[in-house]
Amino acid sequence: MLNVITVQIVFKLIYWELLLNRINLQNMSGMTFRTFSCLGLCDTMSPLNEVEIHIALYPKGEIMNSKSIASFICAFCFLLTVTVSDVYAADYDHEVKAKKIIFSWKIDGDVLAVKISAKTKGWVGIGFNPSEKMKGADFVLGYVKKGEAKIVDEFGSGKTKHSSDKKLGGTADVTLVAGTEKDGVTTIEFTMPLKSADKYDTVFDVNGDTVVLLAYGPDRDSFKTRHKARTALTVNLATGASK
Repeated sequence: MLNVITVQIVFKLIYWELLLNRINLQNMSGMTFRTFSCLGLCDTMSPLNEVEIHIALYPKGEIMNSKSIASFICAFCFLLTVTVSDVYAADYDHEVKAKKIIFSWKIDGDVLAVKISAKTKGWVGIGFNPSEKMKGADFVLGYVKKGEAKIVDEFGSGKTKHSSDKKLGGTADVTLVAGTEKDGVTTIEFTMPLKSADKYDTVFDVNGDTVVLLAYGPDRDSFKTRHKARTALTVNLATGASK
């Protein structure tokens, strides 16, 4: 799956290379294709095909000035980002809704891909398999501030509290995929291993019952704020059944 942040970084590098070397635009299509292919950033090149065709129509031998290059790169990155986001958003197999919180997920080999959305401008969070209330749960919380998403990997260290895995001597084993805040709704997407080596992470039995804690905070980008709403449910990660 293509990582949107990586795409933006790659195209910034391409942009500066174009500015410094004034590369012919026809050469750019080949360079872009090779850049993605070598780095292995996506499973399929189809999102780039249509764009590459339009690039090929540019007059042969003509060189873009820096302003044209900047406009082209910005437009191309925007188009690719939107395309990739839409593709990823549609890639979840199961979804449940509770207390105005949407939890979507997919089992991808030995990884659990998760998306959480809630009506808040603050944090959204999820916990897995507590032993009692919040104690023992594997928590992931995230928020988006000024367009930048942040997530934390935490453990239920008590019935009503949780602490960073790292502070407890463990490791952060969640990977941020994307994060957005639009129309007062915060959405966080991430992946986590079904079985990690960290004792503060849960071991998922995808065919059995998984207890899920869902919550979101007030309109403030801080993990220190108390939840505004919360709920708990039990799901089967393999089938999508919930109760």
